[in-house]
Amino acid sequence: MRANTCRKERFQRFESGLDLLRSALARGPAALTPLEKEGAIRRFEYCLDLAWKAAQEYLEHSGLRIAPVTPREVIRQAAAAGVLTHSQVWIDMLDHRNLLGHNYDGVVLSEVAEALAARYLPAMEQLRAFLAGTNLEADPGE
Repeated sequence: MRANTCRKERFQRFESGLDLLRSALARGPAALTPLEKEGAIRRFEYCLDLAWKAAQEYLEHSGLRIAPVTPREVIRQAAAAGVLTHSQVWIDMLDHRNLLGHNYDGVVLSEVAEALAARYLPAMEQLRAFLAGTNLEADPGE
């Protein structure tokens, strides 16, 4: 029962973070000030971490064992299981997140903000819809 609660809570945190990210991008990336871009990108990084961990919870609940447990491996396994439909977009998200950790150039921030609005947010919405359609309360085999 505790695993079900944890899975549901992780999904709810992902969903809440996604709502905030969607709100941050509502005017489009071109309308954001540099500070707003940084805030939206921080929200993206937070949502990405919640997303791959929610996917991991779903996969493990379905009986799949992931090793090693890394974001890239979880994305690979989630794509193979049909949980994610555009795995390259998710790999690009990871690459951008990793690039941001070492680069604070305004050009990179703008590039990521554009990708976030055009590609990353829709991919995260797809994962949210998939997970929302599953029974987060059920035990495997039910």
